[in-house]
Amino acid sequence: MLRTGTEGVTLAVRAQPGARKTAVAGLFGEGDAAQLKIAVQAPPVEGKANAAILAFLAKFFSLSRAKVELVQGELNRNKVFLLRGVTLDEARKKIDEALG
Repeated sequence: MLRTGTEGVTLAVRAQPGARKTAVAGLFGEGDAAQLKIAVQAPPVEGKANAAILAFLAKFFSLSRAKVELVQGELNRNKVFLLRGVTLDEARKKIDEALG
């Protein structure tokens, strides 16, 4: 789910568009293939869901929007985001807190 890259940390996400509210909804999959499931209120039309997830992740990790980038999966539920300005340990801690 989380990997360290040259520019920052990458986060594998499974999008769940059309939800009542945008929030972390748990994990999808197991082990190294696990993804952070994010329920997103926006519909998967014209990039609206992607933009909503970008904004949510920026707020979730206390980053500026410019430091969060969609690097894979623009037209797919399975996405990878690059998070600049957060360490692997910080990201893991924040996700663990959200999952309880």
